[in-house]
Formats: sequence, C-alpha cells, structure tokens
Amino acid sequence: MKILISNDDGYQAPGLVALYEALKEFAEVEVIAPEQNNSAKSNALTLHTPLYVTRASNGFRYVNGTPADCVHIALTGLLGYRPDLVVSGINNGANMGDDTIYSGTVGAAMEGYLFGIPALAFSQVDKNWVEIESAAHKARELVLQMSSQQLIGATPWLLNVNIPNLPFAEIGHVKLCRLGRRHAAEPVITQMSPRGETMYWIGAAGAVKDEAEGTDFYATSKGFVSMTPLKVDLTDHDNLGYWAQTASRLASAPVQAATSSLV
Repeated sequence: MKILISNDDGYQAPGLVALYEALKEFAEVEVIAPEQNNSAKSNALTLHTPLYVTRASNGFRYVNGTPADCVHIALTGLLGYRPDLVVSGINNGANMGDDTIYSGTVGAAMEGYLFGIPALAFSQVDKNWVEIESAAHKARELVLQMSSQQLIGATPWLLNVNIPNLPFAEIGHVKLCRLGRRHAAEPVITQMSPRGETMYWIGAAGAVKDEAEGTDFYATSKGFVSMTPLKVDLTDHDNLGYWAQTASRLASAPVQAATSSLV
C-alpha cells in the first residue's frame, strides 16, 4: 500500500511523526507537509507566489504553503505515482462540528478526495500531544481494518476521525457520528502595536452548542473514536424546492429602480 501523509501543524509536529512511524510498519509512506503551522487554512491554495519543496534530514519533504498545496502538488507531479490513500494529521486538537470547515487537517485530506483518492483526517481531541503514540496506534489499527475490508482502492471517500487522549487500552471503538455544532466564536481580541496601531486577533472557538448523542462531541466525550463521513457538495438540497419557487418569483418580478429623496 502507498500512503501520502500531510498535516497542518507542520512537518516537525509530533502528531505527524507518530503517524508516520505507525503507518510505515506496513506501507510505503511519503510525507509532504507544510513548513510552518497552517492551522485553519481549510482548502486554501497558493496561487500568487511560488512554492518550494525541501527535503528534511529525516526524509520528510516540506512546502512553504498550505496543507492543500502539499497534497495538490504531490498528486499533480511531485510524487510521480498515485497513492492508494491520503492521510492527514494527527492534528494537535479536535476537528469536530463546525471546526471541520476551517480545518487545514481536513483540507489536506479533502484535496486527496477531490483527486478521487480515499482520504482520512485524524485529530486528537485535546491539545499538547498527550498519548499521541496511542492515537497513532489507533490510526494504524483503523487503516489496517479498512485495508482488510477492501475499502481502500477503487471508490474515494473522506472520513474525519477524532481520537480521545487516552491510553490505547482505554480508547473505545469507532462510532459513526454526525458533526455537532458550536456557538459563534468568542469576540475578537484587540491590542495596540508599538506604533500605536490597533491589532486584531481572531477569538477562540465558541462553546459546544450541539453535543447530543450521535454527534462527534458526544462520542469522544465518552471515550470513543468519532468517525464522520464528509462530502464536498455544499448544496442545500433540503431547501431546493423553496428556492426554486423564490427564483421563479424573482425571474418574473419587474425590476424597480431604487429611489431616493433629496433634502
């Protein structure tokens, strides 16, 4: 099996190293990851500046770009072959609920999926790499199980997986989940620069809004591994009928010029 690994925490991140060590035991593994931390870059591609690929002393290759950049250039010429599986992670912190929209970890995996390759995004629920070896062992186990079930190969799929920070023996089995929801993010943080200019920092993620049974938040809080199948189609299929009627009314309604009064 040929596996391409990337991430969004950078090529030196402990989660990436642990994942590589776990998967190289049974597969031919290539690592092409960002040079720097690229968290929350989602599916962003670098289009207006050149990308450079450098080989690190441990054999990993790193790119001065985003997670999606790494997978994109790997699959469009850098590798020279088509991998059987794209794996992203293990991320330093959860990617659940709304976070998946922003996640560079998910973005890297999604780039592989867009090229028709099965892809997995792995994250640990809590930050700071506690029990990262256990998480890597669980990721290895899941990939092996999927391989034995002949799920890796012909049909592309995209799975988002979150693993609790627990010793391996205490990690529960995989539970299929839907994405939960968060409240809106915390307020923006402002500071003054040494030059007297106002600086803005994006606030922390909001509190969990939907952690009901069946969600990724619920499963991981109980010690299970959450697994959520994702798709790229953002169409609001449930409301297509409503918007069809609205579009019909808009198409037939006369356009009236805006009027203003002068005072």
